Amino acid sequence: MSLPSLYFLARTYYKSRHALGSRARKAGQGILTVRFEMPYAIWCSHCSKPTIIGQGVRFNAEKKKVGNYHSTPIFSFRMKHNICGGWIEIRTDPKNTAYVVVEGAKKRDTGDDLVKDGDYVIQSQEEKEKMQNDAFAALEGRVEEKKQVFSDKSRIQDLYREKERDWDDPYQAGKRLRKTFRVERKVREQGGKRTEDLKERMSLGMELLAESEEDRRRAGFVDFGVAEGEKAIVNARTKPLFGGLPAVAGAGAQGKPQRRVSASEATQEQRKRLQLELGHNTRAALDPFLNAPRPGPPTLPLIKRKEKPVQSRSLVDYESDST
Repeated sequence: MSLPSLYFLARTYYKSRHALGSRARKAGQGILTVRFEMPYAIWCSHCSKPTIIGQGVRFNAEKKKVGNYHSTPIFSFRMKHNICGGWIEIRTDPKNTAYVVVEGAKKRDTGDDLVKDGDYVIQSQEEKEKMQNDAFAALEGRVEEKKQVFSDKSRIQDLYREKERDWDDPYQAGKRLRKTFRVERKVREQGGKRTEDLKERMSLGMELLAESEEDRRRAGFVDFGVAEGEKAIVNARTKPLFGGLPAVAGAGAQGKPQRRVSASEATQEQRKRLQLELGHNTRAALDPFLNAPRPGPPTLPLIKRKEKPVQSRSLVDYESDST
Protein backbone atom coordinates (compact mmCIF):
# COMPACT_ATOMS: atom_id res chain seq x y z
CA MET A 1 0.00 0.00 0.00
CA SER A 2 1.42 3.36 -0.99
CA LEU A 3 2.07 6.21 1.44
CA PRO A 4 -0.69 8.54 0.09
CA SER A 5 -3.31 5.80 0.48
CA LEU A 6 -2.23 5.24 4.12
CA TYR A 7 -2.51 8.97 4.77
CA PHE A 8 -6.05 9.21 3.40
CA LEU A 9 -7.07 6.02 5.27
CA ALA A 10 -5.80 7.38 8.61
CA ARG A 11 -7.43 10.73 7.91
CA THR A 12 -10.77 9.08 7.24
CA TYR A 13 -10.47 6.95 10.40
CA TYR A 14 -9.64 9.82 12.70
CA LYS A 15 -12.25 12.13 11.15
CA SER A 16 -14.92 9.59 12.07
CA ARG A 17 -13.87 9.63 15.78
CA HIS A 18 -14.32 12.40 18.34
CA ALA A 19 -11.28 14.04 19.93
CA LEU A 20 -12.48 13.03 23.42
CA GLY A 21 -12.87 9.38 22.45
CA SER A 22 -15.39 7.28 24.41
CA ARG A 23 -16.26 10.24 26.64
CA ALA A 24 -18.14 11.77 23.73
CA ARG A 25 -20.04 8.66 22.58
CA LYS A 26 -23.32 10.52 23.33
CA ALA A 27 -22.18 13.84 21.95
CA GLY A 28 -25.06 13.78 19.43
CA GLN A 29 -27.50 14.02 22.39
CA GLY A 30 -25.54 16.84 24.00
CA ILE A 31 -24.14 14.53 26.71
CA LEU A 32 -20.47 14.43 27.72
CA THR A 33 -19.04 11.95 30.23
CA VAL A 34 -17.04 13.74 32.93
CA ARG A 35 -15.57 12.95 36.34
CA PHE A 36 -17.92 14.43 38.95
CA GLU A 37 -17.00 14.88 42.63
CA MET A 38 -19.80 14.90 45.19
CA PRO A 39 -20.04 18.45 46.62
CA TYR A 40 -21.62 17.32 49.91
CA ALA A 41 -22.84 14.15 51.63
CA ILE A 42 -26.15 12.72 50.37
CA TRP A 43 -28.51 9.85 51.28
CA CYS A 44 -29.24 7.41 48.45
CA SER A 45 -32.99 6.84 47.92
CA HIS A 46 -32.60 3.66 45.85
CA CYS A 47 -30.73 1.53 48.42
CA SER A 48 -32.80 -0.82 50.58
CA LYS A 49 -30.84 0.21 53.68
CA PRO A 50 -29.98 3.85 54.47
CA THR A 51 -26.74 4.47 52.61
CA ILE A 52 -24.77 7.69 52.71
CA ILE A 53 -22.46 8.85 49.93
CA GLY A 54 -19.71 10.97 51.44
CA GLN A 55 -18.43 14.29 50.25
CA GLY A 56 -15.62 13.99 47.72
CA VAL A 57 -16.67 10.60 46.27
CA ARG A 58 -16.16 10.62 42.48
CA PHE A 59 -18.40 9.22 39.76
CA ASN A 60 -18.45 9.00 35.97
CA ALA A 61 -21.37 11.36 35.30
CA GLU A 62 -23.25 12.38 32.17
CA LYS A 63 -23.03 16.14 31.87
CA LYS A 64 -25.81 17.91 29.97
CA LYS A 65 -27.05 21.48 29.62
CA VAL A 66 -30.68 21.73 30.76
CA GLY A 67 -31.34 25.48 30.86
CA ASN A 68 -30.07 28.99 31.59
CA TYR A 69 -30.22 31.46 34.44
CA HIS A 70 -29.94 34.76 32.61
CA SER A 71 -26.73 34.17 30.63
CA THR A 72 -25.34 31.41 32.92
CA PRO A 73 -26.00 27.82 31.75
CA ILE A 74 -27.51 25.24 34.12
CA PHE A 75 -25.83 21.82 33.90
CA SER A 76 -27.16 18.45 34.96
CA PHE A 77 -24.91 15.65 36.23
CA ARG A 78 -26.49 12.20 36.07
CA MET A 79 -24.62 9.23 37.55
CA LYS A 80 -25.24 5.64 38.64
CA HIS A 81 -24.70 4.47 42.21
CA ASN A 82 -22.33 1.50 42.08
CA ILE A 83 -23.94 -0.27 45.08
CA CYS A 84 -27.63 -0.34 44.13
CA GLY A 85 -27.45 0.71 40.46
CA GLY A 86 -29.88 3.62 40.96
CA TRP A 87 -29.53 6.87 39.04
CA ILE A 88 -28.79 10.13 40.86
CA GLU A 89 -29.12 13.55 39.26
CA ILE A 90 -27.59 16.77 40.58
CA ARG A 91 -27.94 20.19 38.94
CA THR A 92 -26.13 23.47 39.34
CA ASP A 93 -27.99 26.42 40.86
CA PRO A 94 -26.38 29.67 39.62
CA LYS A 95 -28.97 31.76 41.43
CA ASN A 96 -27.84 30.55 44.87
CA THR A 97 -24.34 29.41 43.79
CA ALA A 98 -25.00 25.85 44.96
CA TYR A 99 -25.75 22.28 43.83
CA VAL A 100 -29.28 20.87 44.05
CA VAL A 101 -30.18 17.16 44.25
CA VAL A 102 -33.01 16.61 41.76
CA GLU A 103 -33.47 12.83 41.64
CA GLY A 104 -32.44 9.63 43.42
CA ALA A 105 -31.02 11.09 46.65
CA LYS A 106 -31.47 13.60 49.44
CA LYS A 107 -28.97 16.05 50.87
CA ARG A 108 -27.68 15.25 54.34
CA ASP A 109 -28.88 17.81 56.89
CA THR A 110 -25.90 19.07 58.90
CA GLY A 111 -27.47 22.29 60.14
CA ASP A 112 -25.30 24.54 57.99
CA ASP A 113 -28.31 25.91 56.11
CA LEU A 114 -29.88 27.41 59.25
CA VAL A 115 -29.84 31.17 59.61
CA LYS A 116 -27.51 32.14 62.42
CA ASP A 117 -27.34 35.30 64.50
CA GLY A 118 -25.88 38.14 62.51
CA ASP A 119 -26.59 36.57 59.10
CA TYR A 120 -28.38 38.73 56.55
CA VAL A 121 -30.86 36.88 54.36
CA ILE A 122 -31.30 38.21 50.82
CA GLN A 123 -34.92 37.99 49.74
CA SER A 124 -35.82 36.74 46.30
CA GLN A 125 -38.15 38.57 43.91
CA GLU A 126 -41.06 36.26 44.83
CA GLU A 127 -40.57 36.94 48.55
CA LYS A 128 -40.45 40.66 47.94
CA GLU A 129 -43.71 40.53 45.96
CA LYS A 130 -45.32 38.44 48.70
CA MET A 131 -44.31 41.01 51.31
CA GLN A 132 -45.83 43.80 49.19
CA ASN A 133 -49.12 42.01 48.46
CA ASP A 134 -49.70 40.22 51.80
CA ALA A 135 -50.26 42.58 54.74
CA PHE A 136 -49.85 39.86 57.37
CA ALA A 137 -46.53 38.73 55.90
CA ALA A 138 -45.35 42.33 55.83
CA LEU A 139 -46.41 42.78 59.47
CA GLU A 140 -44.56 39.61 60.54
CA GLY A 141 -41.50 40.77 58.69
CA ARG A 142 -41.57 44.16 60.41
CA VAL A 143 -41.94 42.54 63.85
CA GLU A 144 -38.94 40.28 63.22
CA GLU A 145 -36.94 43.23 61.94
CA LYS A 146 -37.73 45.23 65.09
CA LYS A 147 -36.60 42.33 67.30
CA GLN A 148 -33.37 42.03 65.33
CA VAL A 149 -32.75 45.78 65.52
CA PHE A 150 -33.29 45.79 69.30
CA SER A 151 -30.90 42.83 69.75
CA ASP A 152 -28.23 44.42 67.56
CA LYS A 153 -28.58 47.75 69.33
CA SER A 154 -28.11 46.24 72.79
CA ARG A 155 -25.08 44.31 71.58
CA ILE A 156 -23.51 47.44 70.11
CA GLN A 157 -24.10 49.35 73.35
CA ASP A 158 -22.39 46.59 75.34
CA LEU A 159 -19.38 46.78 73.04
CA TYR A 160 -19.16 50.55 73.45
CA ARG A 161 -19.29 50.25 77.25
CA GLU A 162 -16.54 47.64 77.29
CA LYS A 163 -14.40 49.80 75.03
CA GLU A 164 -14.86 52.89 77.24
CA ARG A 165 -14.05 50.85 80.36
CA ASP A 166 -10.89 49.28 78.93
CA TRP A 167 -9.59 52.39 77.12
CA ASP A 168 -10.70 55.10 79.54
CA ASP A 169 -7.03 55.96 80.09
CA PRO A 170 -5.09 55.03 76.90
CA TYR A 171 -1.71 55.58 78.59
CA GLN A 172 -2.44 53.15 81.43
CA ALA A 173 -3.91 50.62 79.01
CA GLY A 174 -0.82 50.79 76.82
CA LYS A 175 1.40 50.58 79.90
CA ARG A 176 -0.31 47.37 81.00
CA LEU A 177 0.08 45.87 77.54
CA ARG A 178 3.78 46.79 77.36
CA LYS A 179 4.44 45.39 80.85
CA THR A 180 2.77 42.10 79.98
CA PHE A 181 4.71 41.92 76.73
CA ARG A 182 8.04 42.52 78.51
CA VAL A 183 7.41 39.75 81.03
CA GLU A 184 6.37 37.29 78.33
CA ARG A 185 9.34 38.28 76.17
CA LYS A 186 11.81 37.59 79.01
CA VAL A 187 10.20 34.21 79.63
CA ARG A 188 10.43 33.36 75.93
CA GLU A 189 14.08 34.43 75.77
CA GLN A 190 15.02 32.34 78.82
CA GLY A 191 13.20 29.35 77.40
CA GLY A 192 14.98 29.80 74.08
CA LYS A 193 18.39 29.93 75.80
CA ARG A 194 17.67 26.75 77.76
CA THR A 195 16.52 25.02 74.60
CA GLU A 196 19.62 26.02 72.64
CA ASP A 197 21.88 24.96 75.54
CA LEU A 198 20.17 21.57 75.69
CA LYS A 199 20.46 21.10 71.92
CA GLU A 200 24.16 21.96 72.05
CA ARG A 201 24.90 19.63 74.99
CA MET A 202 22.89 16.72 73.58
CA SER A 203 23.91 17.34 69.92
CA LEU A 204 20.29 17.44 68.80
CA GLY A 205 19.62 18.49 65.23
CA MET A 206 15.88 19.00 65.67
CA GLU A 207 13.51 21.63 66.96
CA LEU A 208 12.38 21.13 70.56
CA LEU A 209 8.88 22.05 71.66
CA ALA A 210 8.21 24.14 74.74
CA GLU A 211 8.01 22.30 78.05
CA SER A 212 4.48 21.68 79.26
CA GLU A 213 2.93 20.64 82.56
CA GLU A 214 2.26 17.16 81.18
CA ASP A 215 5.97 16.76 80.41
CA ARG A 216 6.92 17.79 83.96
CA ARG A 217 4.43 15.35 85.45
CA ARG A 218 5.66 12.44 83.34
CA ALA A 219 9.32 13.26 84.03
CA GLY A 220 8.59 13.17 87.75
CA PHE A 221 7.68 9.50 87.48
CA VAL A 222 11.19 8.55 86.27
CA ASP A 223 13.68 7.51 88.99
CA PHE A 224 17.29 7.14 87.88
CA GLY A 225 18.57 5.90 91.26
CA VAL A 226 21.75 6.93 93.09
CA ALA A 227 25.22 5.95 91.81
CA GLU A 228 28.58 6.40 93.52
CA GLY A 229 30.35 7.39 90.34
CA GLU A 230 33.97 6.34 89.89
CA LYS A 231 34.04 4.42 93.19
CA ALA A 232 31.27 2.08 92.04
CA ILE A 233 33.09 1.49 88.73
CA VAL A 234 36.38 0.67 90.50
CA ASN A 235 34.63 -1.70 92.91
CA ALA A 236 32.99 -3.52 90.04
CA ARG A 237 36.28 -3.89 88.16
CA THR A 238 38.30 -5.00 91.20
CA LYS A 239 35.74 -7.48 92.47
CA PRO A 240 37.17 -11.07 92.29
CA LEU A 241 35.49 -13.39 89.87
CA PHE A 242 35.53 -16.55 92.03
CA GLY A 243 35.12 -15.23 95.54
CA GLY A 244 38.38 -15.45 97.60
CA LEU A 245 37.54 -12.52 99.87
CA PRO A 246 35.14 -12.93 102.81
CA ALA A 247 31.58 -11.76 102.36
CA VAL A 248 30.08 -9.13 104.62
CA ALA A 249 27.89 -10.63 107.32
CA GLY A 250 24.66 -9.23 108.55
CA ALA A 251 23.24 -8.33 105.13
CA GLY A 252 19.91 -10.10 105.36
CA ALA A 253 17.05 -10.07 102.93
CA GLN A 254 15.15 -6.83 102.45
CA GLY A 255 11.98 -6.44 104.42
CA LYS A 256 13.01 -8.78 107.28
CA PRO A 257 13.73 -7.28 110.71
CA GLN A 258 17.40 -7.44 111.66
CA ARG A 259 18.38 -8.77 115.09
CA ARG A 260 20.51 -6.75 117.43
CA VAL A 261 24.23 -7.49 117.20
CA SER A 262 26.62 -7.51 120.07
CA ALA A 263 29.79 -5.44 120.37
CA SER A 264 32.03 -8.36 119.41
CA GLU A 265 29.98 -9.12 116.31
CA ALA A 266 30.03 -5.46 115.30
CA THR A 267 33.82 -5.37 115.70
CA GLN A 268 34.20 -8.52 113.62
CA GLU A 269 31.93 -7.14 110.88
CA GLN A 270 33.90 -3.88 110.79
CA ARG A 271 37.15 -5.89 110.48
CA LYS A 272 35.71 -7.84 107.51
CA ARG A 273 34.63 -4.63 105.80
CA LEU A 274 38.13 -3.20 106.21
CA GLN A 275 39.69 -6.40 104.80
CA LEU A 276 37.37 -6.21 101.77
CA GLU A 277 38.22 -2.56 101.13
CA LEU A 278 41.97 -3.24 101.44
CA GLY A 279 41.70 -6.18 99.04
CA HIS A 280 39.97 -4.02 96.44
CA ASN A 281 42.53 -1.23 96.78
CA THR A 282 45.47 -3.67 96.60
CA ARG A 283 44.12 -5.33 93.49
CA ALA A 284 43.45 -1.97 91.84
CA ALA A 285 47.04 -0.91 92.54
CA LEU A 286 48.79 -4.15 91.47
CA ASP A 287 46.66 -5.48 88.62
CA PRO A 288 48.44 -4.58 85.32
CA PHE A 289 45.24 -4.83 83.31
CA LEU A 290 43.40 -2.30 85.47
CA ASN A 291 46.30 0.19 85.32
CA ALA A 292 46.89 -0.21 81.60
CA PRO A 293 46.89 3.11 79.75
CA ARG A 294 43.90 3.86 77.64
CA PRO A 295 44.42 3.37 73.93
CA GLY A 296 44.98 6.51 71.90
CA PRO A 297 42.89 7.70 69.01
CA PRO A 298 42.65 5.23 66.13
CA THR A 299 44.80 5.81 63.09
CA LEU A 300 43.44 5.86 59.59
CA PRO A 301 44.39 2.66 57.70
CA LEU A 302 44.70 4.41 54.33
CA ILE A 303 47.34 6.90 55.47
CA LYS A 304 50.89 5.68 55.00
CA ARG A 305 53.20 7.25 57.52
CA LYS A 306 56.74 8.09 56.59
CA GLU A 307 59.28 5.99 58.47
CA LYS A 308 62.32 7.61 59.97
CA PRO A 309 65.65 6.50 58.40
CA VAL A 310 67.64 4.12 60.62
CA GLN A 311 71.25 5.05 61.05
CA SER A 312 73.60 2.07 60.81
CA ARG A 313 76.20 1.75 63.51
CA SER A 314 79.55 0.04 63.08
CA LEU A 315 80.94 -2.38 65.63
CA VAL A 316 83.81 -0.06 66.54
CA ASP A 317 84.14 3.65 66.44
CA TYR A 318 87.75 3.71 65.19
CA GLU A 319 88.88 3.21 61.59
CA SER A 320 89.82 -0.28 60.51
CA ASP A 321 93.44 -1.13 59.66
CA SER A 322 92.42 -2.59 56.35
CA THR A 323 91.32 0.77 55.02
